[in-house]
Parts: sequence; C-alpha cells; structure tokens
Amino acid sequence: MTLPGWRDWAFALKTYAAAMLALFLALWIDLPRPYWALGTVYITSQVLSGATRSKAVYRVCGTILGAAVSIVLVPNLVNAPVLLSLAIAFWVALCLYVALLDRTPASYLPMLAGYTAALIGFPAVDDPGAIFDTAVARAEEISLGILCASLAATLILPQSAAPVIAGRLDLWLGEARAWTQAALAAARAPRTGEADSNLRLRLASDALGLDALGHALRNEATGAARAAEAFAPLRQHMLMVLPIVAAVADRVAALEQLDALPARVRAFLSDLAVWLAEAGEDPDGAARLRGRIEEFDPVLGQRPAWTALLLASLAARLRDVIDLRQDLRALRGHLEVGTAPEAPLAFAYTARVRGIRHRDHGLAAFSAFGVFTGLLACCALWIATGWPDGSAAPMMGAVACCLFAAQDDPAPQILGFANSALVGALVAGVYLFAILPLATSFEMLALAVAPALILCGLMMTQPRFAPMGMGAALNGATLLALQNGYSGDFAPFANSVVASVVGMWIAALVTRLIRSVGAGWSANRLVRINRRSLAAAAAGRGAAHGLELAALMLDRVGLIAPRLATLPAEASAAMGDLLADVRVGINLVEVRRVRRRLTGAARATVDQALALAPLHLRGQAGRSGADLLVALDDSLDAVAEAAPSAERRAALIGLAGLRRGLFPDAPAYRPAPASIDRRRAA
Repeated sequence: MTLPGWRDWAFALKTYAAAMLALFLALWIDLPRPYWALGTVYITSQVLSGATRSKAVYRVCGTILGAAVSIVLVPNLVNAPVLLSLAIAFWVALCLYVALLDRTPASYLPMLAGYTAALIGFPAVDDPGAIFDTAVARAEEISLGILCASLAATLILPQSAAPVIAGRLDLWLGEARAWTQAALAAARAPRTGEADSNLRLRLASDALGLDALGHALRNEATGAARAAEAFAPLRQHMLMVLPIVAAVADRVAALEQLDALPARVRAFLSDLAVWLAEAGEDPDGAARLRGRIEEFDPVLGQRPAWTALLLASLAARLRDVIDLRQDLRALRGHLEVGTAPEAPLAFAYTARVRGIRHRDHGLAAFSAFGVFTGLLACCALWIATGWPDGSAAPMMGAVACCLFAAQDDPAPQILGFANSALVGALVAGVYLFAILPLATSFEMLALAVAPALILCGLMMTQPRFAPMGMGAALNGATLLALQNGYSGDFAPFANSVVASVVGMWIAALVTRLIRSVGAGWSANRLVRINRRSLAAAAAGRGAAHGLELAALMLDRVGLIAPRLATLPAEASAAMGDLLADVRVGINLVEVRRVRRRLTGAARATVDQALALAPLHLRGQAGRSGADLLVALDDSLDAVAEAAPSAERRAALIGLAGLRRGLFPDAPAYRPAPASIDRRRAA
C-alpha cells in the first residue's frame, strides 16, 4: 500500500463533503431514511470524475426501474411469501444476466434495477400498503446521493482520465516497441518462448484494461471528452498490433530457418526497428519505408516458391506495422491535447470493428442461477425463523452477489464485503451508543463521522482496499440509520448486523458451491470458444470480415491473459499460442472472402480445404490434420495456376498464413510440377 498523495486526500475529502451534502438535504427534505443517500455517495464515487459521471445516469434509471418493479410485486404477492421470494429472486437474476453481457457502464442500469427491487421489496413486506411511498422515498434518497457524488466529482478538483490513459499508453507503447524490435531481429536476439508469450498476453490484458478509462474519458466535463473519439480506434489498434507483429516474427523466423531472408530485407528490418524508436509521427519516413517494401515484395508468378509466399506475407504485415505505428502516435497526440481525430487513419480496417466485445451468455446464466439460489436460501432462513429485521439477509445477499458476479470466484470478494460490514458494524456501534448521543446538531454530527468516512475514502483510492473502504462506508451508514432524531435501540441494531452478515455469508457459501470456478476453467472456456469461432469462420458462419473475427478473438485473449498470469507455466503452455489462433482466423475469413472470385480447380481445392478446416479445429480431422495439410498444398498449387489478379494474390497469402498458423512445424511447401495430375490422383 502506497502512502496517500494529495489527490487521494482530495478524493476522500470531496467524497465526504458530497456525503454530508446528501445527508443534509435528505434530512432537510425529511426523507424517511436519509442514510441511504449518504451510503449511495460512497457506492457511486470513483477516483476519476468521468467514471463517477458515466455511471450516474444509469444508476438513477436502474433505481427507478427497480422501485417500479417492487411496487408491482410486493402488494400482489405479499400474502404468498414463497412466491414473492421467487419473483424478486428471479428479477434480480434476470437483471444480473443482462448486466453481465455488457462490460460498459450501461451494465449498471440492469444491475441497479435488480438489487434495488430487493432493497425496497424485502423490507416492505411488513407494511405493503406503504410500498409506493417507500419506493418513491428510496428512489429519491438514492438519486440524491448519486447527484451529490456527481456534482462533487465534476466541480471539486475533477481528475481527468486523459493523463492516466496517456501514462499507461506510454508504458504499453514502450513494451510493444521492444517486442516488435525483437521480432524484427529474431535471428540475432531471440526471445524465450515463455517470456515472449507472457509479454504478448500482458500487452493484450493491458490494452483491454484501458476500456474503463475510455468510458470515463467520454463522460468528463473537463474538455478532454473530445479526445474520447480517439480512444475507440486506439484500443483496437493496440490489440491488432499483437497478431500482426506475431505474424512478422513468424515469417522472419521461417525465412531464417530456410536461410532465405534476403540481405536487403535484413537491412530494412534493422532500419524499421530504429524508426520505430523515433519520436513523432514522421509521415515522410513512413512513406520511404513503404517504398522500400515495394522493392523486395515479390511478384507471385506461376508455381511460386514457399519462400516467395512467406516474403509476400511478410511484406504485407510490415506495411501494417508501419501504418499502426503512425496511427498510434497520432491517436496518442489527440489524447494528450484533448482533440478528436479528423484525418483518416492509415490502418483503416479497425474503424469497422471498434465496438465488438465478447458476450458470454453461458457464464452470465450460470452467475444468475447462483444469485437466484443464494437469494432463495436467504429468504428460506428468514421465513422459517420469522426473524425480526431478517429482511436484511436477502437484501444484502443480493447486493453482494451482484457487485462481484463478474469474478471467476466471487466467494472471497463476498466474504471480504461481509468482513467490511463487520468492521462497519463495530464502528457504527461505537458511534451509535457512545458518540452520537453527544451530537446535538448537524454540524457536530458531521464532525463526529468525519474521521471514519474520510478514512473510508482514502481506502477507496487504493485498489487493494477499495472494496473494504466502500463496504465499511455503505454498511456503516446503513447500520447507523441516521435520521431526524436519535434512537439508539440495541436490539434492532444487533438484528440488522447479524442478518446482514449472515445473508452475505449464505450468499458466499451458495456461490462457492454453485457458481465459483477457477481461473484455469475460465481461461480454458474462452480458448474453446475461440476455437469454435474459428471453426464457424471456416464453415462460412460468424463474422463477415477477418478483422471483425480478430477483434472478437483478441477481446477474449485480453480476458484470458490476466487469468493465465495466475496459473502455473505448464497450464498456460497447454492452451497453445493464442495469437496464432487469431492469425488463423484472419486468414480463414480472408480466404473465404476471395474464394468467390476464383474459378475451376482453384475454387474447388480451396473449398475442400475449408471443408476440412472445421474438423481439424474441432479435433476431428483424420490422421491428425494430415488431410488438411495436403488440401492446403493442393489449394496453393491450384491457385498458383490461376490467372494473375488481386484475389489470386490475396488467396495465396491467406493460404500460406493458414499453413503457417495451423502447421508451423510442417515441412516447407513445395509446388508440384504437375499439380493437375496430383489433384486427380488425390
């Protein structure tokens, strides 16, 4: 834990100020439970001002929707406790399922709609006739807290995401540049396989980790929001660097192995490595390098040699490296000065795939079922025991499950949240029975709670302690039950504490039994999903563009990467080269796209290879993929004899890429002198 800096203190103090403003206004308006406004400030506030604002509207809308659902369910089902429990649990589970499919701030709308219905509905069963007034009051209290948190984030020393993005981007670009330079000099400075794989996965994870900062940037009131237009292509450019540089490294290594890398290509790779380290965009230097690529890019005539195919593929990928470098520098500049890009990008393909994200319906449904079961267990305990204030058990169980449902194993986070509730309860007990009786005015109350709330705010600035700080503030405020007048009754206080903690413990137990999975399980699942996407692309289903498929697969690679970091090296190695799968996907879609322009034997052999590819990718190909390797060689023979055209060249490069991606250890392709007779014999 690092010592808090002035920005951390500023966040803690302005969050405390927003909480006091929300509490004062709620008391002044005479809302029935003003402490909900105070607690909402802490569950809403984020260090970056844009992050707080980005969630505010969705939280308000979700709160209103959840309140409306509770108004519908409670009066109609209050006399059937089991049905009411089933209905609210189903609603929370449904909302959580929808929320988990969206990894943007918009997911807070369905999530809040789910557990707000539990927050309002379960305590209202004792007085169902007042459900409308209760729901309106809860919506007002929560909305007031959200409004005060947003105002404080916007008006008091707002912290922009732009410098944070720029700093992380500089670190990312430095690592990516070093990796690219190593790929360009693969023969002279080889990297170990494990180190190279770890670096690539970390680059993917870090690129994906900028997503939250990009959403925060879009919702700032500092003027930097205009730069958010540069962020969407920036993220996708960063991800596309990975398969393209990996392809460059593969082609250089293959040509070196065959002792077929021309001297002028070696010189070009050295000059390109130097150019990549230079500052600025340098369009003239980029143009000169592209001109040099034209000089060694081979013409693919009849029956081109394998080395010519590899060299043509290398030339195409080197152009992409130059374009990506130029665009990344330009987009970095727009982020720094807070402007939107106007000139077209050199690597224009990612413009059409910037919004593609992986959605895991199966895991979302699995998580929703876990929450549904956990809520029913809490309700069963409450109904069976007739526990006073027992409604806090399913209420807090719903909140805890929803907050941490995106984790592979939410149980430890839920238990940590329960521990924070215990800490909050101890502090609240001291305040409630020892300190607050002495506070005879709002000013004295604000002064009394300042040390605890400011400490919670400081904890929220540290990622490791943020859940504890937020949980202690939220649960402590709820247990204090600050209202217009002091009522220090120990029995309701103790009942609420025990019910809240027991509800979270039950939620953690049920989650551990039903929902918890390991990082290895999740990573393997995503790898299998990527393989199924490859098989679908080979069969002509799924994404219509190679970069769309690559964007989807790279998004999954970014999700896999942090999970692999927690696994043993053997388990990570068993999952194979994830970027090779992405390269295969790009080539598969490209070959399927250009096959429409091929005719005769060329199209027939390509169709045969594409028909075998799904079987191989699913592990069903005969003789360990030997049939597919023969089919790819036959396709190269047949396409090489077709009339020269842009589609023919694209097909040859795509087939060569497929061969290298699927069979990197296979002997070099050798064009058949009489390929027609060979195909007839086959």
